[in-house]
Amino acid sequence: MKIYKFLSLFCIAITVFTLTSCRNNDDDDSTNETPGNLQIKFENGFNNLGDIVLNQTTQTSSQGQKHQFSALKYVVSNISLFDENGNEFKYNENNPDKGAFIVDQADAVAGIIYLNLNGVPKNNYKKIKFGLGISQKAYLLGQDGQAEFWNKAKQKGMSWSWAAGYVFVKLEGKYGTSSPVTEFMNHTGNMGNTTANNTPDLYREVTLNLPTTARVTSTITPSIHILADLNQYLSGETPLTLTSANDMMMGSSQHLVSVTNNLAKMFKVDHVHND
Repeated sequence: MKIYKFLSLFCIAITVFTLTSCRNNDDDDSTNETPGNLQIKFENGFNNLGDIVLNQTTQTSSQGQKHQFSALKYVVSNISLFDENGNEFKYNENNPDKGAFIVDQADAVAGIIYLNLNGVPKNNYKKIKFGLGISQKAYLLGQDGQAEFWNKAKQKGMSWSWAAGYVFVKLEGKYGTSSPVTEFMNHTGNMGNTTANNTPDLYREVTLNLPTTARVTSTITPSIHILADLNQYLSGETPLTLTSANDMMMGSSQHLVSVTNNLAKMFKVDHVHND
C-alpha cells in the first residue's frame, strides 16, 4: 500500500512538473518572439575630411570648386529590413506619419543623427533599404494620412506647399574658386503628381548590405551606422559645377536630377552594433 501510494504521488509530481515546464517553455517562446527595436545612425561627412560642421568644413570638388554647407537636410522613408532568407519587413511603408524621418545636420550629436524604429520583428537582418524622399504613392494618399509628418516637414523647411509636396534634399551654403563666397541653394523634390505633370520623379531607393548581422530581439537593440559621403554632391557619378545658372534651384530640373542621382550613391553601412 505504501509503495502504491508513493508511486501515485510520484506520478502526480512528474505530471505537474511536465505541465509547468511546458507552460514555462510556451512563455519563453512568446517572450522570444516579442518585437524589439532598431536604431539607425546617419553620419554626414566628406570622405576625406570627416564629419561636416555647418558653415565651417570646406571641400574641394573634383572640378576644383570649393564649397561648404550652411544647411544639410534630407528625408528618409519606407525603411525595409531583409532577413537571412531574403524575407522583407517593411517599416510603416508609405505612412510618413510613422515611417518618415528628417535627417538634419543641425541636429547632429557628435556628428550623428539618430533614427529609432519600434516594433521590429525578432530576426537576424542582413540588408537595409530606404527611400530618399517621399514616394509618389505616399504623397498621393493625401494630407489626412500624413498630417503629423507634414507639420514636421513644414517646421524643418522641408515642404513646398501641399499642392506641390515635400523637399527631399535641402543643400545650402557657399561656393567659389579660391574660397567659398557665393551663396547657393539646391532644393530637390517632386512637385505634385509627377505623372500628371510629366516631371521627373526624384524619389530614390537605396539598398545596402550589412557587414554584420543585425540581431533584433526583445533585449537586443541593434544600431546600424550609415555614413553619407556628401562629396558625391558635386564629385559623384556626374561631376557638377555650381554656376549662376544652377546655384539657386528648387524642384526637379535636370541639374537637380543629377544631384539626386549623385546623392543616392552617397550611403554605405560602416558597421553594426548588437547591444
